[in-house]
Amino acid sequence: MMKSLKSVLLSAGAAGLVLTLAACGGSGGNGSGDGDEAAVLRRGISAKVDTLDPHRSSAKWENIVISDMIVGLMTITPDREVIPGVAESWETSEDGLTWTFNLRESQWSDGEPVTADDFVYAFRRIQNPEIASQYSSLLYIVKNAAQVNSGELPPEELGVRAIDDLTFEITLEEPAPYLLGLLTHYTTYPVPQHIVEQYGEAWIQPDNIEVNGPYKLAYWRTGDQLVSEKNPLFYEADEVCFDRVACFEIEDAAAVERRIEAGELDINNGFDGGRTEELEAKFPGWVRTAPSLITTYWSFNSSQEPFDDVRVRKALSLALDREFIVDRVLTPGYIPAYSFVPPTMSNYNVERPEVGFADMSREERLAEARALLEEAGYGPDNQLSFEFIHRSTDDNPKAAPVAQANWNEIAPWVNAEILRQDTKVLYARLRQSDFEVADGAWVADFDDPINFLYLLDSETGQQNYGRYSNPEYDALLAEASRTRDLQARAEIFAEAEAMMLEDYPITPMWIQVTKNLVDPELTGWAENAQDDHLSRWLCRADIEAGAEPEAEATDSAGE
Repeated sequence: MMKSLKSVLLSAGAAGLVLTLAACGGSGGNGSGDGDEAAVLRRGISAKVDTLDPHRSSAKWENIVISDMIVGLMTITPDREVIPGVAESWETSEDGLTWTFNLRESQWSDGEPVTADDFVYAFRRIQNPEIASQYSSLLYIVKNAAQVNSGELPPEELGVRAIDDLTFEITLEEPAPYLLGLLTHYTTYPVPQHIVEQYGEAWIQPDNIEVNGPYKLAYWRTGDQLVSEKNPLFYEADEVCFDRVACFEIEDAAAVERRIEAGELDINNGFDGGRTEELEAKFPGWVRTAPSLITTYWSFNSSQEPFDDVRVRKALSLALDREFIVDRVLTPGYIPAYSFVPPTMSNYNVERPEVGFADMSREERLAEARALLEEAGYGPDNQLSFEFIHRSTDDNPKAAPVAQANWNEIAPWVNAEILRQDTKVLYARLRQSDFEVADGAWVADFDDPINFLYLLDSETGQQNYGRYSNPEYDALLAEASRTRDLQARAEIFAEAEAMMLEDYPITPMWIQVTKNLVDPELTGWAENAQDDHLSRWLCRADIEAGAEPEAEATDSAGE
């Protein structure tokens, strides 16, 4: 039998021990199953992992690891069809406010049963003010969630309850046609109460963690890699292909390519879009792109001068040459964005609102931008100077100097400094509103316009990066949430988005395509607009044919 990775590490007794996974499958694999071949799935992720706690995370790259380990009420197929997870079936009340889920019999990885109480505990925990979850507002549709999160009500007043061990009930503030999709998101996952209460914040460490999903964390060295082992108590363990999944925290695109060339990587969740054709030639069959529900948008810090003035925000938005950036700098397939909600979003069958300058020429945009800034009091004797921070990953470093030049085109007295930031650091600054103008992007958590529009609600908290506040906008979102007719709801959303876009708390930049490098020898991969790809569905032909590979751990000197 394959030796436990944790036992290998413990028996080695060396703090510097690192896994050498270069031989474990990857490009050029012959499918023979010899030695370590095909035992380990190696995934590159785009940034450092800060947490694996589903109630503390808000990072797409962290979700790659989290969703390999924990399964919620619902889960997804490779093409992101929503299917039952821990829930086997469910019923909904006539008013759409009460959902009752019947749970399958399943276990945590230590053999303890997964029960409705685990879900009650998890839903209450994410609203605990002491957790300070960045994503708590995503679940404000649950009855009394906002009041529990603010401390106005005790956790027992939250609209969730365990009817019995295998029956879990959710009561909502208003009907939510997107609820089943939302329940695939990691914020709704159960957590093992007995483990969390025993170990506190350290419950996610390899020595302590227990999970209910296909893989369990066995090794984690920050800045290097995380390795998870197959969980034999997962309810569909027999259908899981790889024995281990190793996730490498690789931010450098050149390093990714070197690993692929060396046969040390199976998947990477990004690539330099400007080199798409070159990469297609260099790694035939590896480049995977698809239309997405991902908007890159730049935020203005509306809570501080000079960005508390809409004229300044609008002027800087006007000056940005989205067409040039998309056509000359970014990944093929990107489109300029003049609205926030992606065009392929469901439940939004209306004429989509856009910023008012979408049809203006570049010369007209620059002239209006200069006029707005002069009206706001800027000129040769009162220059506008500010800092733009941008992510260190993907195409963002290439777009930043173009934006800097665009802003300078308004007038010589407009001075933008650009600062490249580690992606994890940048998002931390965004959540703290520690910026003037900042790059960022949003990947849909579920396929409904509220998942984008709620980000600018004044009650959203940390994910309303620039602290935008407009009571009329908030009221429209609340009205839409109470509206059961999907067409009427969409029309209210459009009114709200149009209002927000003319306030310019953000400037939409481009709609992305998903970008992955995937070994063509892998099976089970499918494109989906939210770019979610669970390791449990992936395999290789030699494993499917019944090979029984082993994996080993060696000292870092062997790499």
